Amino acid sequence: MAIEFKNVSFSYPNGYVANENLNLMIQEGERVAIVGQNGAGKTTAVKLMNGLHKPSEGDVFVDGVDTKTKTTAQIAKCVGYVFQNPDDQIFNPDVYSEIAYMPQKMGLPEKEIKERVKWAMELTDTKQYRKDNPLDIPYPIRKFISIASVLAMKPKYVILDEPTAGQDKHGIEILEKLMDKLEEEKIGVITITHDMEFVAGNFKRIIAMAHKNIIADGTAEEIFWNEKIVEEAKICKPQIGELSEELNVGVKTLYLEQLVEAIKSKTRGESA
Repeated sequence: MAIEFKNVSFSYPNGYVANENLNLMIQEGERVAIVGQNGAGKTTAVKLMNGLHKPSEGDVFVDGVDTKTKTTAQIAKCVGYVFQNPDDQIFNPDVYSEIAYMPQKMGLPEKEIKERVKWAMELTDTKQYRKDNPLDIPYPIRKFISIASVLAMKPKYVILDEPTAGQDKHGIEILEKLMDKLEEEKIGVITITHDMEFVAGNFKRIIAMAHKNIIADGTAEEIFWNEKIVEEAKICKPQIGELSEELNVGVKTLYLEQLVEAIKSKTRGESA
């Protein structure tokens, strides 16, 4: 089971080409971050994954099914999309109704709907807001409500658009725990983001885009320590990575724990 692009290009009605000859495969349960500057083609690529766009050339397959043969609503049950701005997808008068809306539209039994809503609320830490009007809730919490409403469909893949935008440390911790739980349940997570700290700390696979195409696909170390990729994709190294270079501790690292150990090791060596 996978999302697969075969020689995919996409052009908007005005003739603007957003993606050119994309080839990639994302396996079920995989966690992938897509990075690159604005205009690189990231958003168009993920919209092709869940059927919001259909390829102008080439083919997109979701678990072996050509997206051209299915409606966006049909594909969304398998590939959920959480928009960057939660207000673009929230429209029910209370949180419970918002999260239950799609399972109800899917015609599920009431018992299963309640179970799905409970599960999604627990994952997103939103149970205490179940009776509240979503628009009366702070923006960071509304983002989790929009995530819960997508999770309640039990998709095989979830796309998160700039999930850390507007979140504080606590919100990011909830998000990280949520992704760990989804990984345990073999639900794939695909994110597009400019938050490189979040990417380096939570994603084993990173796809860098530039010039409407994929320019690199690898680990955090393979992406962020390659100056050519960083420059071409116009991304920033995580702050820990930049700091490890500035301190000249003898090791390049993207992770705080490794940097602390490197500093301790260097200090011990200098005092010996």
